[in-house]
Amino acid sequence: MKTANDLFKEFKILSVSEFFKKNADMLGYTGKIRSMTILVHEMVTNALDACEEAGILPEIRVEIDQRGDSHYEISVEDNATGIPLKFIPDVFGKMLAGSKAHRNMQSRGQQGIGVSGAVMYSQVTTGQPAVIISSTVEEMWEVKMNLDLQKNVGKIIEKNKIKDNGWRGTKIVIEAKDVTYIKSKYSPYNYLRMSSIANPHARIEFIEPDGTKIVFPRSSKTMPKSPKIMKLHPRGMSTDDLLVMARNCRARKLGSFLGSELARISRKKAEEIERVSGVSLDKNVSRLTWNDAERVVNAFKEIDFMAPSSEGLIPIGEENIIKGLSLINPEFSVAITRAPRTYRGGIPFIIEAGLAYGGKSEPGIEIIRYANRSPLVFDQGGCVINEAVKNIDWRRYRVNLESTPLTIFVNVTSTHIPYTSAGKQAIAMEEEIFNEVRFGIMDTCRGLKRYMDSKRKAYRKKQRMDSLLKYAPETSKAISKLSGRDTDKVKNLFIKIIEKKYA
Repeated sequence: MKTANDLFKEFKILSVSEFFKKNADMLGYTGKIRSMTILVHEMVTNALDACEEAGILPEIRVEIDQRGDSHYEISVEDNATGIPLKFIPDVFGKMLAGSKAHRNMQSRGQQGIGVSGAVMYSQVTTGQPAVIISSTVEEMWEVKMNLDLQKNVGKIIEKNKIKDNGWRGTKIVIEAKDVTYIKSKYSPYNYLRMSSIANPHARIEFIEPDGTKIVFPRSSKTMPKSPKIMKLHPRGMSTDDLLVMARNCRARKLGSFLGSELARISRKKAEEIERVSGVSLDKNVSRLTWNDAERVVNAFKEIDFMAPSSEGLIPIGEENIIKGLSLINPEFSVAITRAPRTYRGGIPFIIEAGLAYGGKSEPGIEIIRYANRSPLVFDQGGCVINEAVKNIDWRRYRVNLESTPLTIFVNVTSTHIPYTSAGKQAIAMEEEIFNEVRFGIMDTCRGLKRYMDSKRKAYRKKQRMDSLLKYAPETSKAISKLSGRDTDKVKNLFIKIIEKKYA
């Protein structure tokens, strides 16, 4: 029989980096095609966020170069502010680190894993370092960097200062094996196409492995507003959330903490919380016990609060969605932005839906899904958006799922997107999100139905007019004989009457 000491000889604590190295599939790296697209997705997401946070219209350049069988070099370049040298190892080499993960605000990246996960995948499949070129106003550096997986940190192995050439921004170059490029709806090409639709203010240039250059032009010169940091709503709090915030805030008393750190709590509301919970507002927050925090959170559930503000949420906007959908060159398009709602009691979100009929749309329905403007290419079957589309009675809108050329666009905007996994490719089944997506798509479908009805009406009118015009010569002759008038004059008058009636 083994002893406890025998069993724990092999006990080891894994770092975050080591964990995701062993579980790369959790980040979406499964299969050669998907892994390629996920790599591009993570780097482009980083680039777009950097440009928007700096208030710069994005100029993104993506290049994929084949180096061998299932072996590619991938580079992504942006025109943002660049990254200071001392922050490069943390930005590209440290998982669960970043400028957004700890803030309650809308952003494409939420976890601080994405681009560092891409660097990790590159390193473990090729053994090659990532190359980062960064130019700020002060200086320009080329850095070669590896990940120290045991310590979860980026490690610069070579750095060279470059003479300033006037360019500003960041370029990351990685190599990856066990990936492949095939132009399909799951490829980087389609991902970038979808990114262009939801980000009409961005210009994206793409160089395919065979040298083909594709440009997704900018269709809007208006930068989206910058999202704001939002206070947490009481209804979205857990007991642990409250304790952690209390221990890290500047306020000393519970009353001032509630009013300064949480949304929708006035002095009057704070007094109501005190009465319902039995916890004094004068209590020092550093001495809050689990029992105290639990009573306060339970009081939150019994008290009516105003819905959380949505001023920190920046949707794409109906006009910009239609501009983005113009890439499809549709015969008809419509977009709708729903009023803000909340899920899980207090997390705000906004649903935007768009619809494009005809043009470059293939027969059948194509669903293009987004979360905070970022395309969701994979895992469609497990996504709340797909479930909402399936739940609609399309016959009401005279849509045939197999033959009607239709593109459905849905964007979920929120401070916290409830992804089904760290791969960030599907949104979880939250009832409130499901209902809002469904209602948003139905709103656009009503616009399509009106258009289709008017189109059918116009077609029937034209059919009747063509039928009457077909018999106009013979009818004119008969009328001319009865009236004794000139046949051509009767014919011209008859045609004018027909055209006027069915114009």
